[in-house]
Amino acid sequence: MSEPVKGPASYFPSIEKKYGRPVTEWKDLIRSSPLTKHMELVSWLKAEHGLGHGHANALVAHTLKEDAGSA
Repeated sequence: MSEPVKGPASYFPSIEKKYGRPVTEWKDLIRSSPLTKHMELVSWLKAEHGLGHGHANALVAHTLKEDAGSA
């Protein structure tokens, strides 16, 4: 039996269902943005792409953490 997904990734299935784009596309968008600060990216996703705060926050948090781990 596998552990349930926790943290930001737990939002990914609902993000894909609600907005019709795979999480990898959202991560690519975040990485291609000239913005680098967490809340700037969250605000940008909300304003430009219509994401809700929780979904935008989860995507940004996960992407930034992933990128920090690969640096």
